Amino acid sequence: MPVYKIAIAGASTLVGRELKDALSESPLATAHFVLLDEEEAQGQLDQVGDEITFVQAIAPDAFDHVDFTFFCGTEDLTRKHWRAALRAGSTVLDLSGALDQETGVLVRAPWLSSEAAAVDLFTPAVVPANPAALALALLLERLQQAAPVRTVFATLLLPASEFGRAALDELHQQTVSLLSFQGIPRELYDTQAAYNLLAGLGEAAKVSLGAVEARIRRQYAALSHGRWPALALHLVSAPVFHGHTFSIGLELERPVEIATLEEALSGGHLDLVLEETDSPSNLAATGQNDVLVRLRPELDARNSSQVSRLWLWAASDNLRIQAQNAVECALDLRRLRPQGTVQ
Repeated sequence: MPVYKIAIAGASTLVGRELKDALSESPLATAHFVLLDEEEAQGQLDQVGDEITFVQAIAPDAFDHVDFTFFCGTEDLTRKHWRAALRAGSTVLDLSGALDQETGVLVRAPWLSSEAAAVDLFTPAVVPANPAALALALLLERLQQAAPVRTVFATLLLPASEFGRAALDELHQQTVSLLSFQGIPRELYDTQAAYNLLAGLGEAAKVSLGAVEARIRRQYAALSHGRWPALALHLVSAPVFHGHTFSIGLELERPVEIATLEEALSGGHLDLVLEETDSPSNLAATGQNDVLVRLRPELDARNSSQVSRLWLWAASDNLRIQAQNAVECALDLRRLRPQGTVQ
């Protein structure tokens, strides 16, 4: 197998650390890795698989002879350096979501059967789909095999980890401060996020639910290619550290046997939970490569075994799903680089 050189820009972020674990468990584990990040993370000792290395600055020659560059940091970091990676001949995989509206950049999700063979050999950069968009796309693709879906609307409970380590730290500090009857830090959220469900953040918040919601809508539409109904989506900031949870309502074009729906939602990175007492949750999904889903049908009054309207309660590990999808995208794109650049 060729030996690849892989750079991870934003290696010390939550997504970067999850990606390192996913790469270590993949066929790309034998690659030579270069860990890059912004100034505050430089010099940290780190490890990918059996290789121990240091986090380095993003120097002008940082992408020389690099086969794949994964951008896992901020959107600003990606926008600043992705063209330099392209000029150096590297294939870019953007996990920050900064590039999903750039011309020629594709949103990819190889777990979808419709996307599995859709690699464009002239694609210089891809955006591995947002994990929420991917989870929703997986559910819609599988349900469409049972019956055409007329409408879909979803509420996504968003964890702090969606906004990075600073959000985790602020949620933790708010929780501790509230339990100690002290004032709470508001630098990131500009409001109380601990013990609270929020459909909007403070005016001076450094993160935006609306921006995340727009990205999920765009990427769901990109994965759909017009095959599924438009997504009605509402985001809620939840006081949890990790994991996406979804409440999803769907209406089918015609009644379908419940057993047929259960079969459609089983396997292929979906884990159908049948036990009433074993509900999908963000905690249950931690470390899982599958989307956990529970079906709650609204029974047709004329035939109790068929349903045309249903609810899904689903959960997934947002960081794990994102990292696994990114690795699958890189494995697909190996066709661009059959020999690698490190000989």
